[in-house]
Amino acid sequence: MTKFVFVTGGVVSSLGKGIAAASLAAILESRGLKVTLIKLDPYLNVDPGTMSPFQHGEVFVTDDGAETDLDLGHYERFITTRMKRSNNFTTGQIYKSVLEKERRGDYLGKTVQVIPHVTNEIQEFVKRGASDALDVAIVEIGGTVGDIESLPFLEAVRQMSLRLGPAHCAFVHLTYVPWIAAAGELKTKPTQHTVQKLREIGIQPDVLLCRADRPIPDEEREKISLFTNVPLHGVISMWDVDTIYKVPRLLHEQGLDELICMKLQLLTRPADLRRWDTLVHEVEHPQTTVKIAMCGKYTDLSDSYKSLNEALRHAGIHNHARVRIEYVDSETLSADNIGQLERFDAVLVPGGFGKRGVEGKILTAQYAREHGIPYLGICLGMQVATIEVARHLAGLEGANSTEFDPDTPHPVIALIDEWQDRDGTIQKRDAKSDLGGTMRLGAQSSDVTAGTLAHQIYGKLVTERHRHRFEANEHYLDRLRAAGLVISAITQRDKLTEIVELPQSVHPWFVGVQFHPEFKSTPWDGHPLFISYVKAALEHQARRLATVTQKVAA
Repeated sequence: MTKFVFVTGGVVSSLGKGIAAASLAAILESRGLKVTLIKLDPYLNVDPGTMSPFQHGEVFVTDDGAETDLDLGHYERFITTRMKRSNNFTTGQIYKSVLEKERRGDYLGKTVQVIPHVTNEIQEFVKRGASDALDVAIVEIGGTVGDIESLPFLEAVRQMSLRLGPAHCAFVHLTYVPWIAAAGELKTKPTQHTVQKLREIGIQPDVLLCRADRPIPDEEREKISLFTNVPLHGVISMWDVDTIYKVPRLLHEQGLDELICMKLQLLTRPADLRRWDTLVHEVEHPQTTVKIAMCGKYTDLSDSYKSLNEALRHAGIHNHARVRIEYVDSETLSADNIGQLERFDAVLVPGGFGKRGVEGKILTAQYAREHGIPYLGICLGMQVATIEVARHLAGLEGANSTEFDPDTPHPVIALIDEWQDRDGTIQKRDAKSDLGGTMRLGAQSSDVTAGTLAHQIYGKLVTERHRHRFEANEHYLDRLRAAGLVISAITQRDKLTEIVELPQSVHPWFVGVQFHPEFKSTPWDGHPLFISYVKAALEHQARRLATVTQKVAA
């Protein structure tokens, strides 16, 4: 029978519940347990797919096509279990399900209420995400204790703990212990209050993870223990570290996993965190540094590109290099200042939606192509590279995507049911295709053309996750090929372009992919595409240094 660990948060948001939950899962997995994680989000949106990246950060996509919270990315990077649609649900999904049941008459005319109907539904969703084949399910409850939005979730897990019994549930509460500079001391009162709030609704935490900018002294831990009714060994200091991959070791050394195993009566082997130690050593001892310009439009919030940032860092680890990412707002780029990209070892154009900043991205692709700078375009980044080649190599003046210019004379990127043939007539897809105008989501596979850079990276088959609506127009592919663009992977049934590149005889490394490879990168394996990209950046750096040295010598 699966046992549960419920992770809650207090005082303020953004304390790192996702990292804490993932780190605990990683330690338990190292003890030989089969673990999964579930994220409960208290907002009324059905999923984060329509939410602004500035507010919510990136949308993480699972293999089965679910648009989920970015914490699921942390989960997949920390443990081996792959996330699914059932690993993340929102208040919106809960109420939607309850209302659908009410309309069908499933409640037999009863008055539908938050308790028991909504709380029962939450419990069913939690159980659905926790397979019987697993030993432990760690359930992270979004939001902050005391917020009205989180109350149904907290009541539901309180009920679950009562029904399952104390040996099957544990509660971990993440709280904040601020350093007050004027007083010159850490203050425990916020932690006392948040635990009091939690106990008011019937939940007594077994563990407190106390976030602070420094280790918390024993005197403050004893005070917290006394006022929260949590044993001293359950008051764990969780201070700021320079890499998230240090957190599992930090928590293990304070006995978190041992405490949880004792509470849940789990007999396991000792934790083995050697691979985490090796990983941290690699992070802290790079042999060189590489600078990458990320040219996007969500640059004000780094969480908008969370998985992408981590994938680049993973690739750096596998190349024994520190990857330094600098964000460049594509909306600010123009012909007058595009030369600023010359100082970087590589450029990357990430995904995105909407017209804002697109011309700057197209300019970025052109500059990288003309100056031999390694270029990686992801999703929209592939599309703007295709548009750039169409305009400046294929001679298709005004080429664009119908997403940005519905009246473009050359819709080289368009919805499938908007694809135009050379005579300008609209070409409707076969009725068997259900892709026109809908979002392409989740993992899909394509064959890779032999002799291409993509084939060197992936081999014969590529399987990656997608999240986009517009596609490269099939009717322009021949003219793009004639202009020098290589279409190195294409889907079999719908003839959808997956990877484009320039021949290595023309450019050292220029690749655009329609999918999101960053979602499958882990610190252990990295990702072959990003590893190859960072390697190319290092080679470009070496060529630039060699050129400078030659000029100085001359």
